Amino acid sequence: RCKNLSVSFWNSYWMLPSDVCGMNCFWEASFRYDYMKTPPSEKMHLAVVACGERLEETVTMLRSAIIFSIKPLHFHIFAEDQLHESFKDILEEFPYEGKVNYTIYPITFPSESAAEWKKLFKPCASQRLFLPLILKNVDSLLYVDTDILFLRPVDDIWSFLGKFNSTQIAAMAPEHEEPRIGWYNRFARHPYYGVTGINSGVMLMNMTRIRRKYFKNDMTPVRLQWGEILMPLLKKYKLNITWGDQDLLNIMFFHNPESLYVFPCQWNYRPDHCIYGSNCKAAEEEGIFILHGNRGVYHDDKQPTFRAVYEAIKNYSFGDDLVHSLLQPLERELQKTTHTYCGRVYKVFIKQLTESVRDLYARRSKGT
Repeated sequence: RCKNLSVSFWNSYWMLPSDVCGMNCFWEASFRYDYMKTPPSEKMHLAVVACGERLEETVTMLRSAIIFSIKPLHFHIFAEDQLHESFKDILEEFPYEGKVNYTIYPITFPSESAAEWKKLFKPCASQRLFLPLILKNVDSLLYVDTDILFLRPVDDIWSFLGKFNSTQIAAMAPEHEEPRIGWYNRFARHPYYGVTGINSGVMLMNMTRIRRKYFKNDMTPVRLQWGEILMPLLKKYKLNITWGDQDLLNIMFFHNPESLYVFPCQWNYRPDHCIYGSNCKAAEEEGIFILHGNRGVYHDDKQPTFRAVYEAIKNYSFGDDLVHSLLQPLERELQKTTHTYCGRVYKVFIKQLTESVRDLYARRSKGT
């Protein structure tokens, strides 16, 4: 599965070694937390929840995480039972180069309230709220929705954990940059974080801190721990929330704003950042770091710029030359989307991806 790659220059920019594989490529899978020999602090934990028709989308997200990441990855995949075998069959074909393993879990909710949590917003969506309680041996975790694509190493967003101050337990991006098109500040019937709320599609968590924290709330003067606060919040606000678990997180961090680290919009770039005109200035300057194709834009023709990136990563074969097999075809497709608002800024969709490929080959040329 491991191929030698060679290319000399692309636009006088790229120079790759003749052999970027270096080591034997192999696959490892795990159904136990401590399967890898690497100490827990040396690997990054990434969780995703997949239900219904989300198998392909989830696999594409995992592929994007593998391509550029440096430190070992452990995938925690929560999926409906009928998807387990499909995940295993596909993941077994991945050339992990010894740096990735995974655990597959069933979808589980507290037994006394499972029906309520299952029907909240979308099937399985609220599973993410229970990750700190299920993954008791995991210190820190990056949760992402299935419709996420990493355009730079997971290591870079993982590094935000080291930037948390003593009170911060999680990190998310704002729901909107521009209040005039914000949903929460115009329509919400419940408390929400900050000016425009937060989006939970990319959520970095220090789960040890989450499990230890006592949260202020508007239900009782007594502070409650994570496992104690979820059901009371749902009971109080279930008639007022639209976006399910994301709304509950907004309520929670409204009352505990000191506990949240907010990262910039290019770490959770969504159609709202370009369909009404470009309103993520950080992405304009540095490119998109994590692409979030919510509203199903990877699978219809409404936002061809988002779909082009998704198709490029989905169709890329591990081991192929990233310049000729990913970047160049993608740029040609993106140039066809300039009739759309997002297509007019298509260069932000490829800017960081180009940097990530260059950095990857530079690391490999140095044998790191």
